[in-house]
Amino acid sequence: MSSDAPTDAAEAVAAAALAVPGVNALHAGVLGEVATYLPGRRINGVRLRDDSCEVHIVLDWGSPVVATADDVRAAIETLVDGPVDVTVEDVAGPA
Repeated sequence: MSSDAPTDAAEAVAAAALAVPGVNALHAGVLGEVATYLPGRRINGVRLRDDSCEVHIVLDWGSPVVATADDVRAAIETLVDGPVDVTVEDVAGPA
């Protein structure tokens, strides 16, 4: 694993989650505790562990909760080792 692997993985997970239709944003959790910390910055909404991954999202108004979470999980599971836990933290208001 190269020294950039955690950075690359966190960025790839974030990009994959945000590319799923119905995902409005990533969410750092109620207290900002869900993040991957990198030198000089953090990626909110993505927590990588050696054996799992957590992704916390904000949905677009009207997006199906379970189906969108399943789509996020499917988009990410090939990028990380272990299970992917998806938490819907909020729903963005109507436009």
